[in-house]
Amino acid sequence: MQERAVSDDDPSPGEYAGRSPAGIRAGRGPQSEPLGGPWRPGARPGGDHPSPGEHADQSARRGIAHALQALQAIVARELFKFSRQTGRLVSALVRPLLWLAVFAAGFRNVFGVAIVEPYDTYIPYDVYIVPGLVGMVLLFNGMQSSLAMVYDREMGLMRLLLTAPLPRPWLLFSKLCATALLSVLQALAFVIVAALIGTELPLLSLAGLHALLALIGSALMLGALGLLLSVTIRQLENFAGTMNFVIFPMYFLSTALYPLWKLQESGAEWVYQLARFNPFTHAVEWVRFALYGKDPGAAPYVVLGCLLLFFALACWGYDPQRGFGGLTKRGGGGA
Repeated sequence: MQERAVSDDDPSPGEYAGRSPAGIRAGRGPQSEPLGGPWRPGARPGGDHPSPGEHADQSARRGIAHALQALQAIVARELFKFSRQTGRLVSALVRPLLWLAVFAAGFRNVFGVAIVEPYDTYIPYDVYIVPGLVGMVLLFNGMQSSLAMVYDREMGLMRLLLTAPLPRPWLLFSKLCATALLSVLQALAFVIVAALIGTELPLLSLAGLHALLALIGSALMLGALGLLLSVTIRQLENFAGTMNFVIFPMYFLSTALYPLWKLQESGAEWVYQLARFNPFTHAVEWVRFALYGKDPGAAPYVVLGCLLLFFALACWGYDPQRGFGGLTKRGGGGA
């Protein structure tokens, strides 16, 4: 048998001590690396597997990312659907512009508003009703969202949405954010058109930021009301009743068209009291006072309180175990 030449890289006979024959035949060195790689100072025994606390943090981050992705998808869907419905934007602008251009113009010199807060001087009627018409845009779009919810429920889309692996209140909150965003965009479009046709509004001021905040809060409150109504509206045909018994009373029994002191001065005490406790009144007054940089008083608190109440009731109503009348029994959003 021919002997192999000994090289400098071969281990010495002493290095073979303590090694098994299998290890020598496999050609492993005298100090083989442990499973998981070489040991490093500060490394955990058993490799780089995360600890239970780190695993929980990673799961929480993934859950937050999933929730934000769902919010983005729902909002993008509503924006895309709205972009394909040009008639919806036109109708949202025509309705308040008709009031502004015809109704307000006809009563400009009849219903002028005296010097009362938040105004520092006598103003024409068209200037007074602009915040109310902005509220009209928010109100009608909030009710339009409830109609869309009923339609999605009848088509089965609401079932797919509410059975997603996310908390149901978060899914409803995502729908609410999409509705509020559309409402604010339509309201801003109306304000721009109203300014272009000659209505004097203090838009270019710091108070405009407070007015934008008031728009967002009011849009969320009215959108939450739309969510709540969508629980009780079983069919699309019932939406006309909602128009007659919810939208019009909320709008006309408010300060959108006339100030509260005129209602009290005219002797209509019951109308005055109903308007005082109308959430829509506080939404309009918040926008009006914020637009002129004045203190809106308790209006923001009433709007935000109603927002929380309406949204909590809507979440409870969309719970198939505890909600209003069992949504799952009428093809709704139950799992």
